[in-house]
Amino acid sequence: MQYHALSLSRHGYNVTLIGFLGTKPHQDVLEDDRIDIVPISELKGIRVGPKIFRYASKVVLQAVQLLYVLLKMEDQAYILMQNPPGLPGIAVAWLASRLCGAQFVIDWHNYGYSIMALTLGEKHLIVKVAKWYEKFFGRVSDYNLCVTNAMRHDLQKNWNIRATTLYDKPPSIFRETPLKLQHELFYRLASVYPQFRACPEKSKQNAELTTFTECNTKTGGVTAVAGRPALLLSSTSWTEEERNLPSLLCVITGKGPLKDHYKKIIDSKDFKHVQICTPWLEAEDYPVLLGSADLGVCLHTSSSGLDLPMKVVDMFGCCLPVCAIDFQCLDELVKHEENGLIFKDSSELSLQLKMLFSDFPNEQGKLSLFRQNLRENGQQRWDENWDHNVLPLLKEHCD
Repeated sequence: MQYHALSLSRHGYNVTLIGFLGTKPHQDVLEDDRIDIVPISELKGIRVGPKIFRYASKVVLQAVQLLYVLLKMEDQAYILMQNPPGLPGIAVAWLASRLCGAQFVIDWHNYGYSIMALTLGEKHLIVKVAKWYEKFFGRVSDYNLCVTNAMRHDLQKNWNIRATTLYDKPPSIFRETPLKLQHELFYRLASVYPQFRACPEKSKQNAELTTFTECNTKTGGVTAVAGRPALLLSSTSWTEEERNLPSLLCVITGKGPLKDHYKKIIDSKDFKHVQICTPWLEAEDYPVLLGSADLGVCLHTSSSGLDLPMKVVDMFGCCLPVCAIDFQCLDELVKHEENGLIFKDSSELSLQLKMLFSDFPNEQGKLSLFRQNLRENGQQRWDENWDHNVLPLLKEHCD
């Protein structure tokens, strides 16, 4: 939604961005005079009684809060919301749009009911109600956007909802990172995470060292360290060893409720040539790290089989090849043996990693070929994509 806000602002619209402030918004959003941020609280509801009543009370409280915030704002031409999460957001946003005369637009990234079904099962009453709810309010919206052609066809076929495909595309901040900028990031990370620090015995006079880079403090020139480890961005790791494979630093970004649990598991392992680092990055540092990596690994599987992993979109923006786990419409983004590899299980991923990192760094290897294909592809960026698919909808309403 931050990208939507920036695109709207770029075309002269005043934007109010409403949401939970779990993480700091991107600096471009914070500094934009046309964008106001209105945080809402993640209300819990009652904490006693049957689970369904506790959940219902939470939904009601959140609905009242969101409706109050929406109606308190100045007149809006559009109310744009991302789904999921859609409970209670879709109904509240629709009601507010009708009361204030705004156009209601849903940006479908998945189906909320399909996520619920992962834990409750497809036949659970709450899942059935959620499915009906999304279908009903989706059909009374004014415009719909979705992230894949597969989802567009599904919305049309099963729910009679016409949508415009707006693929997630990387903004211009996602690009290959120059070596000097890589060093600056690695040097900052090294002050907190020992995995990025150079071995003390490698220290040199007039040199600033990290695991990956060396900066001459007199000239300011930066070079890659000979025999450096490969840098892999992933939500998991691997431990296979072979003589022609490099050491590996696996960086696991992000945060979540199970992070500490998995960090304990990682700390209990005795890896010989693999280090794992779990940093929490500022929004401005994340694209720099992506643009510095050698390979990305994506374990995203879609609950509906109809959405695409945004992390891979960002990686491709940085010309970073990926290994991604297979699901229904992944081929709309990842082209096997062209910009990355698709795997079905851990054994297949292990073989792919060993093949890609064989004799690393290898300018003639597949990893370099995939990166070159991404460079030559000249993929569309977010601004161009948004202007082509969303801006005409807004102009149509204004006309």
